[in-house]
Amino acid sequence: MEDPKDIENFINEQKLRLIQKPDCAASLYNLGVALMQQGKFDEAIDAFEESIVQGVRMFEAFVNLGYIYFKDGDLEKVVKANLRAVELEPRYARGYANLGFAYLQMGKTDEAIGALEKALELNPEIVQAMCNLANAFLQKGDIDKSIEVNRKMLELAPDFSLGYNNLANAYYMKGEFDEAVRNCDRAVELGFEVHPDFLKLLEPHRSRPKKKATAETAKKSRGKAKK
Repeated sequence: MEDPKDIENFINEQKLRLIQKPDCAASLYNLGVALMQQGKFDEAIDAFEESIVQGVRMFEAFVNLGYIYFKDGDLEKVVKANLRAVELEPRYARGYANLGFAYLQMGKTDEAIGALEKALELNPEIVQAMCNLANAFLQKGDIDKSIEVNRKMLELAPDFSLGYNNLANAYYMKGEFDEAVRNCDRAVELGFEVHPDFLKLLEPHRSRPKKKATAETAKKSRGKAKK
């Protein structure tokens, strides 16, 4: 449904179906998705909310509502919508992943970690959830755990540029500057725009001056040369 004409045709099709059967939850949900893709969020909300009224387990409608609320900047509503989603479907990994991201944005680190770990328990291959979990551990001050999660994530998605950037930040905070530089450079290679301030922080660690030889070391070197 990427072509605007295709989307309009799809919307008209759903509206015709709703004329014939106004309480069809599936058609209401599909209409909401299409309207959301068009950026018609108010109309999409109405469609999703009606699909929830008419349907039995419309957990995906709640997740899509959460997306719209996030676009509006209402994180409290994002949390409420995704909580309803996982209440309806306790094994819905995406709902927990969205919850974790919202909690992370709100600074509720422990809640974020709990939700993200649950998401990854249900689906260990959600790269974005792993990325957010690594950031949550970093936010909590557990740098080693953040590095561990980041490295595991990059094994799963070796070209994920943001992951290298985040790993560089974690290594910098730990004081392992060579690793910070290496991962930063990898992020840049993959097309990530590293923050200029972070690049400045790394600059002194790129060209460390060699240690000056002590007088005793220099004397020994000269002695060996004569032999």
